[in-house]
Amino acid sequence: MTSQPPEGPVAALKACRADLLSGDLKGAPLRAALTTLYDDFLAGLLGEAGPGVALVAVGALGRQDPTPGSDLDLVLVHDGSRDVTALADQVWYPVWDTGLGLDHSVRTIAEAADVAGSDLKAALGLLDARHVAGDPQLSGQLVSSLRASWRAGASRRLPELRAAVEERARDCGEVAYLLEPDLKQARGGLRDVHALHAIAVAQRADAPAPGVQAAYGVLLDVRGELHRVTGSTGRRVVDRLLMQEQDAVAAALGMVDADALMAAVSAAARTIAWAGDTTWRRVAAAAPAPRRGLLGRRRPVPGPERRPLGRDVVEQDGEVVLARDAAPAGDPGLVLRVAVAAARAGLPIAPITLDRLADCPPMPEPWPGEALEDLVGVLAAGPPAVAVLEALDQADLLVPLLPEWAAVRSKPQRNSYHRFTVDRHLVEAAVGAAALTRRVARPDLLLLGALLHDIGKGLPGDHTEVGMRLVAQIGPRLGLSAADTATLVALVRHHLLLPDVATRRDLDDPSTARAVADAVGSVEVLELLHALTEADSGATGPAAWSTWKAGLVTDLVRRAGALLAGAPAVERPALSPGQQQLVDAGALALQAVGDEVTIVAPDRPGLLSTAAGVLALHRLDVRSASAFAQGTVAVSVFRVSPRFGSLPDWDVVRGDLRHALEGTLPLGERLAAREKAYARGTAAPSTVRLVDDASETATVVEVRAPDELGVLHRITAVLDRRGLDVRSAHVSTLGSDVVDAFYVPVLADAGARDGLVADLLAALP
Repeated sequence: MTSQPPEGPVAALKACRADLLSGDLKGAPLRAALTTLYDDFLAGLLGEAGPGVALVAVGALGRQDPTPGSDLDLVLVHDGSRDVTALADQVWYPVWDTGLGLDHSVRTIAEAADVAGSDLKAALGLLDARHVAGDPQLSGQLVSSLRASWRAGASRRLPELRAAVEERARDCGEVAYLLEPDLKQARGGLRDVHALHAIAVAQRADAPAPGVQAAYGVLLDVRGELHRVTGSTGRRVVDRLLMQEQDAVAAALGMVDADALMAAVSAAARTIAWAGDTTWRRVAAAAPAPRRGLLGRRRPVPGPERRPLGRDVVEQDGEVVLARDAAPAGDPGLVLRVAVAAARAGLPIAPITLDRLADCPPMPEPWPGEALEDLVGVLAAGPPAVAVLEALDQADLLVPLLPEWAAVRSKPQRNSYHRFTVDRHLVEAAVGAAALTRRVARPDLLLLGALLHDIGKGLPGDHTEVGMRLVAQIGPRLGLSAADTATLVALVRHHLLLPDVATRRDLDDPSTARAVADAVGSVEVLELLHALTEADSGATGPAAWSTWKAGLVTDLVRRAGALLAGAPAVERPALSPGQQQLVDAGALALQAVGDEVTIVAPDRPGLLSTAAGVLALHRLDVRSASAFAQGTVAVSVFRVSPRFGSLPDWDVVRGDLRHALEGTLPLGERLAAREKAYARGTAAPSTVRLVDDASETATVVEVRAPDELGVLHRITAVLDRRGLDVRSAHVSTLGSDVVDAFYVPVLADAGARDGLVADLLAALP
C-alpha cells in the first residue's frame, strides 16, 4: 500500500528551502534554519502516531548540521506492537517528492542494536540519533541503549574505527595539504571529528575541544557553500573542493580570495588531524594489555618507566616528556632539545609537555650554538621531523623560534605542480635533504637551505628575492657566520637554477655550463644546490622529478663543476654506435631504444616539425629533443613518453613519418582532428621570450604554453616558416604547462624578432 503525498507540505518545504538557499544566511545560522525546517516538515508528516513509534534523525540532521546537499537520514523506531508500514510510507514518499536524498529504515530498538553491532558505519550514524517526532520516551530508550552498547563494546569497536580512519587517510590524503581536498573523507576532515565524538561517547576521551569544534565549523561552512555553488544534493552531493569552485566559495563566505579560503581550510584540517592523533594515542595508552602471573592472577602494575632521551628530556609511556627537574621558565633552548629528542627517537611529544614548553623564554639572539645544532638535528632526523615540527606548530612554539614561518603557515600553492602547502613543502624538502647529507661537505647548510628556500612565498613580491632578504636576516639570528649566511642566501637565490637551465638550455653549448659556474661561484655551493634541487623537486610532486630530469641536472653539475675545478670543458657526448650507423647510411631512418627515439634523414627544412607532429599523432609527449647536422644529414633525438597506455608500434610510426615527409600524409588535418578529441581546460595565456645572453652563438626562443597534444609541432612549424634552423630543443613540463626552449641563429633584426613572437603567440592557446 502506498499513500498519496500531501502536496501542501511538500510544496511548502520546497519553497521555504529555496528561500533559505537563495537568501543571506550562511554557516551555522543556515544549518540551524535547515534543521528547524526539516524537523517541522517531518513532524507534520508523522502526525499523531501514538505511543510506541518515533521518528529519529541520524547523520547530519541528527547532529543538527545539515548542509544544502545533505541527505535526510531517518529511522522510524517502533516497539513491535503494530504494523508501521503505512506510517513509514506516510513519511518516506513525501520526502522523496521533495527531491532530497533519503536514507531510511524501520527498526525496533533490538533490530537497531543488531545492525549497529555488525555495521560500523551504521553504528556511528546511530550515535548521532536525535528525536524528531512521535514517542520521545522510545527515542530516549534507543539513544541510551545504543550508546551503552557502544561503550560496552569499545575495546572491540574503537580499533575497528581507528582502522577505518587510517584507511580513509590512505585513500583520500590530507585535507590540509591537498590542492583539491575531500572535505568530508580526507584526513583532518569532517569524518575525523565524528570519530572523535564516537571516542567521547565510549568515554575513552573528552568531547572535542572548542578549538576542534571551531575548526569543524569552518569545514562545515565551506562544505555548505560548496553545495550551494555546485547545486549538489542527495546522491550527487559534491564534497571535493575543486579549484574551479574555490573562488566562488571564497566569495560566498566573504573571503578575500581562494588563497584565503584554502588557508582557512588547511588550518582547520590541521587542528582536527592533530586532535585525532593525540586522542588516538590516549585511547591506546588507556587500554594496556593485562599483566598476569604464572597462575593467571593479575600482577601489580609498576609505575611508569622513564627512559632518558637527553638533558631534561625523557620517554614515558611512549611519549616525550620533561624530566622532573626541568625548568622551562628559565630555559629558552628546551623547546629544541625536546624536539630533537623526539625526532631522533621517533616518538610524539606529550601534549602536557607542549603546554609546559609555552613557558620557555624567547631564544636569545644570536642563538646559542647548541640551539642551532638542535634545529639541524631535528631536520637531520628525516621523516620523524614532520610530526615533531607539526607538534611545535600546533602548540604555537614554532613561530616564536622562526617568526617568518607565520607568513607561510597553511599557505596554499594553487598549481597542480605542487602537492603541499608552502610550509609542509619546506618541511618535506628538509626531510628529503636529510637523505642526501652525505653527498655534501656542509650538511647543516643543506638542511637549513631546504627548510628556508621558499620562505619568501609568504610575502608579496618575487619569492626568491623576498626569500634572500629574509634569509639574510635569519642567518645571523640563528648564529650563522657571515660566510655561512652568504652561502644560505646563495642557495635561496639559485634554488631553481639547475632544473631551469638543465631542462631549458643546450648543455652542449659552452656558455651554458659557464653561466652556471659563474653564478654559483664555488664547488661547495654547486654540490649543495645539486642536493637541494633533488630534495626540493621530490617534495614538490611527482611531475617535478624524474630519471630524465635527474640525468640532465647531473650532467649540468658535472660540466659546471669541471669549470669550477679548472678542468677542460666537458665535450658533447658521442653518438651511440647504432646512431652513428644511421648517420653513415644517410637515408631516412627511425630508431627507438626505450624512450629514446632517433630520427635521421637528409637535411631539409621542416624536418623537426614534421617529426614532432608524427610523434604527437601517435600520442607521444616529447620530454626533450635535440637536433643537429652532420654534413648533409640531420639528426633529431627525442625523449618521449606515451600520453596514454604503452609505446606505439614503431613500424607504424616509421611509415607515417615517411608518408608525412613525402607529403602523402595530411599531418596537419590529422593532428587537428585528434586535438579536438581532448578537452581544453582553462589555462594562463601562452608567453614567448627571446633570450640573447644564454649563448654566444644563438638566440634562445623560450615558449611557455599549456601542455597540449602537438604543441611542439605547432611551435617548430612557425620556426620552419620563418626559416630558422633549430640547433637544439629542450622541453620540460611544469604542472599543466610546458616550457620549451629552442636554439636558433642569432636574431638581431627587431622586426624579425617581433614577427616571430607574434606568429608563435598566434599558433598557441
